[in-house]
Amino acid sequence: MALASSGPMLFYLSLPFVAAILSPVLVRLAGHRGVWLLALAPLAIFAHFLSLADPIADGASFSGGVSWIPAMGVELSWRLDGLSFVFGLLITGIGTLIILYSGGYLKGHPQLGRFLAFMFLFMGSMLGLVMADNLFALLVLWEMTSITSFLLIGFDHNRRASRRGALQALLVTGAGGLSLIAAFLLIQFATGATSMSQLLASPDVLRESPLYVAIFVLVLGGAFTKSAQFPLHFWLPNAMEAPTPVSAYLHSATMVKAGVYLLLRLNPVLGETVLWETVLPVFGGATLLIGTILAIRQTDLKLMLAYTTVASLGLLVMLTGFGGERAIEAAVYYLVAHSLFKGGLFMVAGAIDHGAGTRDIRKLAGLRSAMPITFAAACLAGLSMAGLPPLVGFLAKEEIYAAIAGPDSWSILITIVAIAGNALMLVIGAAVALKPFLGSRPAALDEAHEGSVLLWLGPVVLGLLGLAAALAYGVSNRYVFSPIASAAAGLPVSAHGALALHPGLPLTLSAVTVALGALVYWRLDMARLIVAVLLARIGWGPDKGFDQAVSGIVRLSSGVTRIVHGGRLEAYMMVVFLTVAGVLAVPMIVYGELPQLPVPLTLTFYEWGVVAIAIIGLIAVMLANDRLTAIVSLGIQGFAVALIFMLFGAPDLSFTQFMVETLSVVILALVMTRLTLHKADHRPTRAKIVDGAVSVVAGIGFGLLLLSVTQVPFDASLSQFFAENSRTIAHGRNIVNVIIVDFRGLDTLGEIAVVMIAGLSILALIRLRVRRPLEADARPEGEAAPKGALENAV
Repeated sequence: MALASSGPMLFYLSLPFVAAILSPVLVRLAGHRGVWLLALAPLAIFAHFLSLADPIADGASFSGGVSWIPAMGVELSWRLDGLSFVFGLLITGIGTLIILYSGGYLKGHPQLGRFLAFMFLFMGSMLGLVMADNLFALLVLWEMTSITSFLLIGFDHNRRASRRGALQALLVTGAGGLSLIAAFLLIQFATGATSMSQLLASPDVLRESPLYVAIFVLVLGGAFTKSAQFPLHFWLPNAMEAPTPVSAYLHSATMVKAGVYLLLRLNPVLGETVLWETVLPVFGGATLLIGTILAIRQTDLKLMLAYTTVASLGLLVMLTGFGGERAIEAAVYYLVAHSLFKGGLFMVAGAIDHGAGTRDIRKLAGLRSAMPITFAAACLAGLSMAGLPPLVGFLAKEEIYAAIAGPDSWSILITIVAIAGNALMLVIGAAVALKPFLGSRPAALDEAHEGSVLLWLGPVVLGLLGLAAALAYGVSNRYVFSPIASAAAGLPVSAHGALALHPGLPLTLSAVTVALGALVYWRLDMARLIVAVLLARIGWGPDKGFDQAVSGIVRLSSGVTRIVHGGRLEAYMMVVFLTVAGVLAVPMIVYGELPQLPVPLTLTFYEWGVVAIAIIGLIAVMLANDRLTAIVSLGIQGFAVALIFMLFGAPDLSFTQFMVETLSVVILALVMTRLTLHKADHRPTRAKIVDGAVSVVAGIGFGLLLLSVTQVPFDASLSQFFAENSRTIAHGRNIVNVIIVDFRGLDTLGEIAVVMIAGLSILALIRLRVRRPLEADARPEGEAAPKGALENAV
């Protein structure tokens, strides 16, 4: 049941962007306390979504929007169903807590206002992405998440690692965005649909299309890069160079979930095929195992959590592609559980770093007495990640095993992969939640302390929500899991929970998972050493491969640049003129469209006189003994053209040509007097012949084009339009002037802006050139320029 809705939703969707504008102002006025006011924006959106919970749970959907580019069928349209509803709750609910957390984590930071502005832009982009109905609006917002995440990851831009992580994330996800653009163009070509609503209304059209394979591959290109699937997973751990609030938000509810959202959204139209149910589980399963194994190797809390995020995304992709309603139900259970416990654990890691001064798990112990609230929050989130009762992570794990367990070999293989991955995630969850707090505190941590309420409020709320979602599973199923599963499956799904339907097998598999995880946790140091030795022997990895690929592209571009941009202006001009001549003349010759030559020429005596003037000017240019004479002689050509305009009844155009030609001659003459050049043309005869031949060829190309144009029947409709409307619409008698300043006013404004920018650039270069000699003269005699002065000036 679809319900139309209007303005209020667009108002709420615009709130993050309004908050982004206000953030620097509020932080300047109120300091870090300004986050309490700023957090009201996402909180208001969250409350609005909650007000729609009942109709969404009953299967309703809401839609609306405004026209953007009507001629291309592009609208800023939105759609709120179970899938976008739950994602919206996660983005705004966790976003509210992250904004508050940012105020405590970056308290006193001089760029807190800028950071919060970036966060709100990121939030608004992600919220718009999951709400977008029009495919091309979704693409715009998809790219906005990449750009805003680049700004956030590279926030500490003075650090090389931050810049590298930001650039790597932008390049990888940007490449995926290009793939998604191609996919949506093919979808429109194959189905004619420009919105998700139209596409979901005919779910079998894409599966039956001959373009299905191409669309499938391109969609995976976008989803796999965004959700860090192997072998494109390497950018996500490197994004940990961002401040912890970014990591918590990025990993729990926003960009890394965008690829999973896309797969869930397109599951009704791309799923239920052999390709879908093979490729997604293979890559998802590989990502799950690789992510958890690499997490075991890490000792930095954030990196441990980052690699388990990679693993969790792999698990979600594997479940999405496994097939069947139960697998989709399991995927959405785990998606919500992961958002709650991972957001909380990242905020716990940041609070530990803030209070103890380190994130190295080998140096952390005994913090439970110094940070009791953080310890409680860590236990709630860590136990949920480990899949232990009575938390929502336990229900998600049971749902996974109930969905994938089966007697066939494929189900057995997927179940083994899931058990191994969940067991290793139990290890990391327990390690992050317990090791920093248990045991005796080392002397180096004597100054450790609990953070402010801004630091522990977020993880506590998320931990309690994870507990409440499991205890009140009836409410969770009705308002959260059933709506999102129904939208992702494309048909009504009523979530009941694995324990209610299959209480035996999932619990057995969970027991195996816990036993295996406990064994590895007991020997965690040994497991870390084994993985480290294994990785050292392998040596090469996708991250290094990325650096090699980028270096190769840079070397290739440098080589191409040396060939096509050798630094000789005459070579550039020759290539340009030959290319233009070829583009103009070759198609007419190949397709037999050469114009008929006007033989004999019928010109009056004064027209022949103008031609004679032009020929005389041409001869004067060729025979000139110095450059100044050649420039003046070149002006004769322009004056001859101006006379032609006058003879054919265009005095205003003729006057403009006279003025332009006069100024060109004067400016060129002045420039030549300022340059150190040979007085005369010093080219050898061979070079003159080659240059002359090129000019003749280019001239012939333009001549043939103009002859072809004049022989085509003239369409006077545009001329009549301007003649009829110049006076009535633009209130001008001079049609040419009216065209320039009214009908093509924006074009003229753009040209003026280009000239202005070029003038300012020239002025800046001249001032820079003048300043450097002055600075050099100001230094005491014999004193060298400071090291890096040139680089700093540039």
